[in-house]
Amino acid sequence: MSKFDKDYIELCKKILREGYRRHNRTGVDTYMIPSAHFEFDLQKEFPILTTKQVFIRQAILEMMWIWQVQSNDVRWLQERGVNIWNEWEVDEDGIYRIYDNKSTISTENKAVPVMDLDGKPMMGPDGKPMMATGRVPGKTIKAAKFYGKEFAHTIGTAYGYIVKKYGLMDSLLDTIKKNPDDRRMVKSLWQDCELRTAVLPSCVWSTEWDVTDKKLNLMVHQRSCDVPLGLPFNVTQYATLLRLVAQATGLEPGVIDYSIKNAHIYENQVDGIVTQIERFDKKGSLPAPELWVNPDVTDFYKFDNSRDCKDVQLVRYKHMGKIHFPIAQ
Repeated sequence: MSKFDKDYIELCKKILREGYRRHNRTGVDTYMIPSAHFEFDLQKEFPILTTKQVFIRQAILEMMWIWQVQSNDVRWLQERGVNIWNEWEVDEDGIYRIYDNKSTISTENKAVPVMDLDGKPMMGPDGKPMMATGRVPGKTIKAAKFYGKEFAHTIGTAYGYIVKKYGLMDSLLDTIKKNPDDRRMVKSLWQDCELRTAVLPSCVWSTEWDVTDKKLNLMVHQRSCDVPLGLPFNVTQYATLLRLVAQATGLEPGVIDYSIKNAHIYENQVDGIVTQIERFDKKGSLPAPELWVNPDVTDFYKFDNSRDCKDVQLVRYKHMGKIHFPIAQ
């Protein structure tokens, strides 16, 4: 039985049983608990759910987009068939458009005021408020925010932008190789000075690394966690990241401690989670697969990040099928 499936289902049951109902910025209420914790020993199991299908290629490419390519450009993902950041992409006119999660009626001609980054209405050259209409067929625009054309097709100053600007991966690799006993290998994607221009500030925001007994260990901190959609991706991504960094520094992958604040399930995701729980209660879980990493690649920046992701593959991954979960923007 997959330990991750067992621990994950226990978390979902706890949220549904004990969770507090909360309003939030998306307009779709959540059931949440204040905190949760997982531990994974990569010597024993590669953590990926089997009670539903997790799209490993997309998960790995998103991780590489952040940590290897160090990009905030959504088009890089789209070129590889990964569309998970489309809802947070700034349009080519520099406006980030937010759509109504609840509306089932398209109001294509609806216009909303465009706000600046401080939440104040922007004025057009005619002295009148700047307005924006929606661009996604079948969706109704709810709000609009101006980031500037320099941020077109990006998610602003978040994730890969932070990794590149502050040299986080370069310094991590260098420290592991030269000073593996260092107790300051903390890498933060949460930089206060970048929050104003970040479309979505990093959810998985901090990692702490250590080398013990020739094994590379990792602690991950997540400030907010969409349990049905985000958590399965995030856990698998950081387990893969640990494997790649360990191989690039001549170490074995060790243990991941994974801590979460605000673990939540959106109200429109409950039916899907109930289905996943029922699968587990009836059948348990399937055996965890293995992660194959090309042993010939020892440079972190040379792992293949093409559409096929050739240097990182799952072996013997069996799952119980897809479950659709809505995205709350």
